Amino acid sequence: MTDDREWTVEDHLRGADPDAVRLWHHIDELIGTFGPVTHAVAKTTITFRGPRRGFAGARPIRQGVRGYFDLMRELPPDPRILGVSPYGRRLFVHQFRLADESEFDETVASWLREAYEVGCGAHLGP
Repeated sequence: MTDDREWTVEDHLRGADPDAVRLWHHIDELIGTFGPVTHAVAKTTITFRGPRRGFAGARPIRQGVRGYFDLMRELPPDPRILGVSPYGRRLFVHQFRLADESEFDETVASWLREAYEVGCGAHLGP
């Protein structure tokens, strides 16, 4: 049997650890300052979509926030990055986990800003 109902942001936040929800909201608020962004919500995550495509996703978990973002390069090792996979010829999907707000720093903000450029179509250029 499949779950065909439409998922919402509230579905992901309801009942989650309050600290994780607060951290997710901080991520959401930051991403919202980059430009036009919408949410595409599925059972597994809340995807952030720029004008051209989805570029990141995140959801609260017991141990903080887990998610991904797409960049046109592979990042050097960082304990917050759980794994990196190539996606097509020009993108790398970075899986991340933030245990708490202390890990949500300017470095993470810069990764998300860079990912937003992918959401605007930067990866389609020369």
